[in-house]
Amino acid sequence: MLAEGIEARDVRDAGLRGQTDVHIFEYAVSRSFTLLTGDVGFGNIVLFPLGSHAGVVIARFPNEVSTATLNDAIVHALHGLSDEDIRGNLIVIEPGRIRLRKKG
Repeated sequence: MLAEGIEARDVRDAGLRGQTDVHIFEYAVSRSFTLLTGDVGFGNIVLFPLGSHAGVVIARFPNEVSTATLNDAIVHALHGLSDEDIRGNLIVIEPGRIRLRKKG
């Protein structure tokens, strides 16, 4: 899918539904994909070290938020970041807030 200049591939479309976080992470790394997820487990920098990937983006929004609102917030946040901000780093997007943990 390509929207707002951002290409996205769902784990279901990649045949990864039900796979472990490590397997999904390895898939993303092998293709130089930035991983966008709602799973806070990907924020574990011991398992998923900063600098070892093309970026991990965790979207933390209440379940009540509509898909359209969530997508708009993610697109807006990502457009506000440079490639350097994303590559190898951990980004957490929350309503009204972006946290960036950079590789050392």
